[in-house]
Amino acid sequence: MRLGLIASTRTPGDRRLYERSVLRRLAVVRAGQRVGLTLEEIRASFGSLAPDKAPTRQQWARISRLWAPLLDRRIRELEQVRDNLAGCIGCGCLSMRQCSLYNPQDTLGEGGGQGAQRLLPQ
Repeated sequence: MRLGLIASTRTPGDRRLYERSVLRRLAVVRAGQRVGLTLEEIRASFGSLAPDKAPTRQQWARISRLWAPLLDRRIRELEQVRDNLAGCIGCGCLSMRQCSLYNPQDTLGEGGGQGAQRLLPQ
């Protein structure tokens, strides 16, 4: 509700009530999450949709066009992980400085390696 993806009203007993259209909106949100989009990306794609209405066919077509480049980027990233996975695990280093899985494009190297501990598996 904080992101404005769905809307509700309150009963006198302070219970939330959802319109039927919220189920459709939730289905769209879930579809976006299923393909790897963040809630923020989904919220941004909802744009000018009213929070108390389900997307129309035309609005869904617009949303899906917005999602296409995001999905294409994720597919490329996953293909890169797949293609480098055997080499990375095969080398045995899992180095924070060299590993393309933990440190793509050497983003940790740009900051002098600071913050690397957050990325290490616990």
